Amino acid sequence: MQTLKTKVLIIGAGTGGYVAGIRCGQLGLETVLVDASPGLGGTCLNVGCIPSKAIIHAAGKFETVAKAVGDGTLGITASTPAIDLSKTVEWKDGVVKKLNAGVAALLKKAKVKVIKGWAEFSDAKTCTVKTEDGDLRISAEHVILATGSEPVELPFLPFGGDVISSTEALSLPEVPKKLVVVGGGYIGLELGIAFRKLGAEVAIVEMAERILPLYDKALTDPVAKWLEKHGVQLLLGARAGGFGDGKLNVTDKDGNPMQLNADKVLVTVGRRARTQGWGLENMGVAMNGPFVKIDNRCATSMKNVWAIGDLTGEPMLAHKGSAQGEVVAEIIAHLSGKEATTACSIRPPSPPSASPSRRSSRRASAPTT
Repeated sequence: MQTLKTKVLIIGAGTGGYVAGIRCGQLGLETVLVDASPGLGGTCLNVGCIPSKAIIHAAGKFETVAKAVGDGTLGITASTPAIDLSKTVEWKDGVVKKLNAGVAALLKKAKVKVIKGWAEFSDAKTCTVKTEDGDLRISAEHVILATGSEPVELPFLPFGGDVISSTEALSLPEVPKKLVVVGGGYIGLELGIAFRKLGAEVAIVEMAERILPLYDKALTDPVAKWLEKHGVQLLLGARAGGFGDGKLNVTDKDGNPMQLNADKVLVTVGRRARTQGWGLENMGVAMNGPFVKIDNRCATSMKNVWAIGDLTGEPMLAHKGSAQGEVVAEIIAHLSGKEATTACSIRPPSPPSASPSRRSSRRASAPTT
């Protein structure tokens, strides 16, 4: 088996991993990045932020045309619109692929070696990667874990067939006539609202007494009013059960059983850190519940093993992962005698509204649409 040695090994090419890789490359650190996904960019770029906003954008355009049917709006009239969702998905995939190529170009410019394949660790600094060309052993002085997260599956609603996660929802070939969303958080709501705009009948089942229970009621009330105005069935304090023969079993807030007709059941009850299948148990790092435990430098309990992004816990946000990736790269550079351009200490992630122009031009930056 071929063996590759490197200064820095990064597992996962999401917004945390690829930003860490680019910054390591900029600081002159020999870096290898391993990722098994079809396209670079992780959840956010491939099956999260970017594709969901693309579908939402298309849904908004469709709704605008639909409002012009009949008496019209602003003096504009139109015939009843139709949508070929497969072509919308094809357009969305084109946007994603363009950004995949942008990430690849940034990594290449930073001289980061990208290896496509699944990594499995035998100890804290050594892993075997299964690639199309065979197995490759990699050993590194520093390891950055950025494996991300995955949708939570309910035991009584396993993914498959007409029970889908947000990943499958973003690639449906047609708009379902009846869609039931299990989970009233932001992922379920943004997709549920998009499909309602596209013409689907939508019902939302949420265990809490209101939608978006983690956010202030004053902020979520307008969303609830939109749902009511647009005919979305909202079942609060309700629990979903099994699904079969096109019907989802539900127990309402009063304990009464009922069934909802559904062509698709979209389960969006949260995400969990991706800790299984790549040998985390062989690395000897401490855990903080379901997450990898880190200190304020993103260091794990194992020397020179670092963890960033969703793997380290809430908030599971792209800008948190990318900020952590930059910090770890600069700490490693400092430990290696390289000159970093910022202080080698943890700093809070920039808010989503922060202007990219206010960040150093030498730092890694994510591609934008």
